[in-house]
Amino acid sequence: MAKLVSKTYAEALFELAVEENKTSPFLEEALGLLEVIRTNAEFGQFMNHPKIQKEDKIEVVKSVFKGKVSDEMVGFLVTIVEKDRYIEIESILNEFIASVKEYSNIGTAYITTAIAIDNQEKQDIESRLLATTKYKTIECIYDVDESLIGGMVIKMGDRVVDSSIRTKLDKLQRELLAIQL
Repeated sequence: MAKLVSKTYAEALFELAVEENKTSPFLEEALGLLEVIRTNAEFGQFMNHPKIQKEDKIEVVKSVFKGKVSDEMVGFLVTIVEKDRYIEIESILNEFIASVKEYSNIGTAYITTAIAIDNQEKQDIESRLLATTKYKTIECIYDVDESLIGGMVIKMGDRVVDSSIRTKLDKLQRELLAIQL
C-alpha cells in the first residue's frame, strides 16, 4: 500500500514537472528537500505528530519552504500534508527522483568491490556502463565489501551482474555437492 501511495503522488509530481518543462529544477528541489528531511528529524516528528492540527502544519510548510523552492513544490508539499501523507514523503520523493532520472536517461549503478578502486578504474567502469546501457550519464555509488574476495557486483535497477569470487566459489561448491559419488 505504501508503495502504491508513494508511486501515485510521485507520478503526479512527475507529470507536473514534464507538463511545466521543469524536470531539472524539480529534481534539484526534490534532492534538496530529501536532504533537509533526512537531516532534520525534529521537523519530521512535528509533521507526523497526530495532535498538531493540519492547518498549523501547512503554515509551517509554507513558512519554511516558500521562496526556497518553487510555488509548485510548496503546493505539492501542502497537498501531501492535507492528505495526511507526510509520513510517505521520503518514498514519494525517491520515486519522483527515480522517474526524472529515467526520463532524463540518467542511470544509477551501485558498485560493490572487494577493495577500494582508484579513479581510473571508476572511469573505466562508468565508460563500460555507458557503452552497454541506454543511459547518457551514469551516477555510480561505490561500496567496499571484503567478503567478495575479488571481482565486483553491479546493480542497476532490477539487473545485477555478480562477478565476485565469493559467488563463483559458492557456485562451485554447489556443483561439487551435487555430484554423486
